[in-house]
Amino acid sequence: MLVALGFRPGPKRGRVRLTPRRCALSVTRMSVRTLSRIEPAQEILAAGRRWLEPVRAALGQDFLATYLTGSVLTQGFDSGRSEVNLLVVARRMDGETLDAVARAVPTSKQAPRFAPLFMTERQIRNSLDSFPIEWIEIHESHLLVEGHDVIGTLEVPRTYLRLQCEHELRAKLILLRQSYLLGARQPDRLEPVLRGSASGFATLFRTLLRLAGESPPADTAQVIERVADLHRLQAEGLLGAYLVRAGQRRYRGHELLAIYRKFLVEIERLVDAIDEMRVP
Repeated sequence: MLVALGFRPGPKRGRVRLTPRRCALSVTRMSVRTLSRIEPAQEILAAGRRWLEPVRAALGQDFLATYLTGSVLTQGFDSGRSEVNLLVVARRMDGETLDAVARAVPTSKQAPRFAPLFMTERQIRNSLDSFPIEWIEIHESHLLVEGHDVIGTLEVPRTYLRLQCEHELRAKLILLRQSYLLGARQPDRLEPVLRGSASGFATLFRTLLRLAGESPPADTAQVIERVADLHRLQAEGLLGAYLVRAGQRRYRGHELLAIYRKFLVEIERLVDAIDEMRVP
């Protein structure tokens, strides 16, 4: 299967696994909904509806739908540390509507904190080929909060999916290396870099599984381990940013340096693998 997809296997390396091997096996597309999304806590749903109430009133008849998206639908989500992503879809967003919504958007520093994205249905459909990674993520993992479903019927073109994935990985690799060069003398500065990049890398890792014809599981550690398996990488190194973000402990300077170096090496090896990848 790897040869058919154009992967060039590298040397085998030892792996540190956080999940049982059986959890990382390939799955069929029929199970996308059950594996790639979990149900959020009821208190988050209730808070989301309270947040939406004045916004929906401001949109009036232009309101179409609101969804929960992103990490809130993955395993291990912590509303005390992460924002809850909301997608609000409207028929139109003219100047008067924008002003009305701007006045209505609730603001609060208490958890859960919401990060809304406002778009019209037309904007969504016209941007499917420009942002295939993002729309595939939302299409395969979303929860309708209110309104009628406009996301479930989308057909996201995958023509440039591999190219966008490679572009994003290369850009992140450059930023990782630059941050290391500027922060290695004060290793504590590297922690927010790893923590802040973990979510974006997780999205790209899920995309790589989709490119391989697999459906990403809801557990991010399983996703990363499967990517390591597919591309013959060290899972221990590739898990670095995720462990810093999801773990409860604080790492010391010398530990952060080691984690960062290993993560940087594996991302560079992954970029090389994607560069040689061929997708039908």
